[in-house]
Amino acid sequence: MKPRVALKFMPALALLLVACAGSGRVASGTPSPAPLTLAPTSAPSRTSTAYVVAVPLPLAMTAPATATPAAAPVATYKVIKTYPHDRNAYTEGLVYENGFLYEGTGLNGQSALRKVDLETGQIEQTHAIPDIYFGEGVTIYGNRIIQLTWQSHIGFVYDKASFQPLSDFHYSTEGWGITHDDHRLIMSDGTATLHFLDPETFQEVGTINVYDDNGPVIKLNELEYIHGEIYANVWQTDRIVRISPQTGQVLGWIDLTGLLSQEDRQPPVDVLNGIAYDAQHERLFVTGKLWPKLFEIKIIVP
Repeated sequence: MKPRVALKFMPALALLLVACAGSGRVASGTPSPAPLTLAPTSAPSRTSTAYVVAVPLPLAMTAPATATPAAAPVATYKVIKTYPHDRNAYTEGLVYENGFLYEGTGLNGQSALRKVDLETGQIEQTHAIPDIYFGEGVTIYGNRIIQLTWQSHIGFVYDKASFQPLSDFHYSTEGWGITHDDHRLIMSDGTATLHFLDPETFQEVGTINVYDDNGPVIKLNELEYIHGEIYANVWQTDRIVRISPQTGQVLGWIDLTGLLSQEDRQPPVDVLNGIAYDAQHERLFVTGKLWPKLFEIKIIVP
């Protein structure tokens, strides 16, 4: 019986006991015992007086400890082929499609969207961004190209074939890298958080926080979606991180140390940044800001 049902009948029981004591007093003429009373508790009640009833308490429950993720494996690489890359391209976004690279470049006054021949590095088409904007990541979604800007909270949408501007959209964070999973746009902002956007309305529909066994992984930059995973450059490092889009957990690292030779690392060469994937031929391309070369690599798992 639940405690609340038991309490309901306790005052009636007390009255019954008092009545029984009174009947004994008339029969014998001797003093009857004092009536039995139930003492109210001193604890306040929001409705009526509560009476003490012994109720077994449940055993104490301990929340299960959160498991610490195991250290993610670190892969290396093998260079399959080297391609020319424009030394003046401050690469912020990179996408491959049908023999061409679509590249977004940064820096105020130099930001642009480009279509580049993979084999020759020749710029086939370009669209300059107004000088007030610092261009960032790009992705192709259907017949549109979507490009972010850094701190202006605005992104641009272009017709893929003509580079004609179609519209723009706004976001509250900084814009760094962008890719998609065929259903949602995935955007980085330089923190450990990735944002999922509706590709039609550009409204945020979810986020994940990226972490490994050491905690949050910050400075997530250029993105690419490959075989159900998010690949991200980690700014100012020679590493790419592989991320679960469901949980944000780091699945592995790719260490690209030494990819660009010391001879080619002459000023103004900047950091590794730029990931593109040829799904048809399973080719992975990487480059960097102001790098003279772009590389096709094969990942060597440990």
